[in-house]
Amino acid sequence: MAEEPQSTATAEAPVATDTKVEEAVVEAKAATATEETKVEEVVVEKKEEVVAEEIASSVSFKEESNRVADLEDPEKKALEELKQLVQEALNKHEFTAPPPAADPAPAPPAESEEPAKAEAEAAAVTEEPAKVEAEAVAVTEEPPKAEAEAVAVTEEPPKAEAAAVVVTEEPPKAEAEATVEVPAAAAAAEKPVEVVVVEAPAAAAEEKTVEAIEETVVPVAAPEAPAAAVEETPAPPAAAEVEAPPPEEVSIWGVPLLGDERSDVILLKFLRARDFKVKDALAMIKSAVRWRKEFGIEELLGDADLEAAADADLQKAVFMQGVDREGHPVCYNTFGVFQDKEVYAKVFADEEKRQRFLRWRIRFLEKGIRELLDFNPGAVCTMVQVNDLKNSPGFFKREFVQVTDKAITILSDNYPEFIARQVVINVPWWYLAFNRMISPFLTQRSKSKFVYAGPSKSAETIFRYIAPEQVPVQYGGLSKENDADFSTADVVTDVTIKPGTKHTVEIPVSEV
Repeated sequence: MAEEPQSTATAEAPVATDTKVEEAVVEAKAATATEETKVEEVVVEKKEEVVAEEIASSVSFKEESNRVADLEDPEKKALEELKQLVQEALNKHEFTAPPPAADPAPAPPAESEEPAKAEAEAAAVTEEPAKVEAEAVAVTEEPPKAEAEAVAVTEEPPKAEAAAVVVTEEPPKAEAEATVEVPAAAAAAEKPVEVVVVEAPAAAAEEKTVEAIEETVVPVAAPEAPAAAVEETPAPPAAAEVEAPPPEEVSIWGVPLLGDERSDVILLKFLRARDFKVKDALAMIKSAVRWRKEFGIEELLGDADLEAAADADLQKAVFMQGVDREGHPVCYNTFGVFQDKEVYAKVFADEEKRQRFLRWRIRFLEKGIRELLDFNPGAVCTMVQVNDLKNSPGFFKREFVQVTDKAITILSDNYPEFIARQVVINVPWWYLAFNRMISPFLTQRSKSKFVYAGPSKSAETIFRYIAPEQVPVQYGGLSKENDADFSTADVVTDVTIKPGTKHTVEIPVSEV
């Protein structure tokens, strides 16, 4: 009886052991899954960092001076040449005139029109006898029976040529020729001609024989007009010279193209965008002026409805805040806002909404240019853009890509040299493919303005160009809206403390 409990305990022991083993296995699997997750996160993070390093520009962009005195001699020469071409275009009103559809064929000189006309008429008159001869042959060959009967008549007088030819004031020798060539001079005189059709004699008609129908074209003799007669014709009185209209006045971003100290800064933007190729820069200016008129930029700035349509979501997607370390205004583009399906449908659902968003975005840029930039020589006339790609729809959304491509085209064609630097943060792994797709369309100058950073180095990269007190809190900075305690005027002090060292930090506090 005493051994039974022992056997029971012995039987229960393996069950307890198996349970512990299972628990240990589960814990080991959980630990393994956690480690794998961490490894995957590290791998993804490393991959994103590699992508950012791979597409990072090897040449850092350095903004040039916009003072004419600081330009090199070839650049000064190009600027002066462009100003001359712009002045000529303003005098001819070429900025407001529509562009030519195609190069027209060169018109022949006015002096050669009359000889050409005379030659054409002479050719027409010359061809007329040939036509008449052909008709005569046709008439002669029409009745074959008449020909047969004509052959049977052997005693027909050879003078069947009695088909007389009447020529006005022409010598008898002209009768020997069936066709008279018309001289070019007579044709040029544009005198009337007489056409005489003489039928065969009645005797030949009775024999049912059609001998011939001759038509002779003979120009009526007329004295040649002397060449001096044309010159003696009195010329009509010259029309009074029309006074040329004054040069047109064209402004862009509120700055005249010429005649202002800020004009050189504007022209330099177009020259630098076209590598100081003067004709290309002029063509770009003309195209930009026409586009601004067609797009309705001036009307767009006063569109109150478009301003009211900008809800909180759009204001989060694009906003201006602070300046960088060199004083450039900073524009933030946060594409993660469009991850929300409702927001995405509100902005990109159809063509009308996409066009409205594009107009709103251009209006936002125009207002920023006019309110925050200064085109005086030596002043800040460019801005910095921070593009946050976290949770961005990317090229997986067709509508988003369409609007992005259209916006890039508009900005590159009509807003030259307005970006001092492009900071792209939270770069995902798929951006490498997108960058390779758009890279051929960017110049080396544009590529040198881009700076890329993965998620782990985004804040560090931003602080390299923008002070922490100017950076919004969502990007690791200290700038907050309606902050009563701190402002951007409170400069942040950076202190680097090495491991194993001590450092004293003093914080000034005002007594209450």
